[in-house]
Amino acid sequence: MALTQAEVLAGVKEIVVEIAGIDAALVEMDKKFNEDLEVDSLSMVEVIVASEEKFGVKIPDEEVTKMETVADAVNFIVANS
Repeated sequence: MALTQAEVLAGVKEIVVEIAGIDAALVEMDKKFNEDLEVDSLSMVEVIVASEEKFGVKIPDEEVTKMETVADAVNFIVANS
């Protein structure tokens, strides 16, 4: 069964909050991981690995480099789940 955008956003939000320790209210679709949420490159790797495990998807390295916003990650997971 495919996941909805809302389900994936909720899961990504949980992951980012746990790894980066930021307020869940700040994790919105239009936010940039690096600039807005201050997720550094090491934490971003952890976010990707946790997302792969949680949603059962493989996110190739070339896709990771394209994921600037929360929406980029959510939309990739939805399309590939």
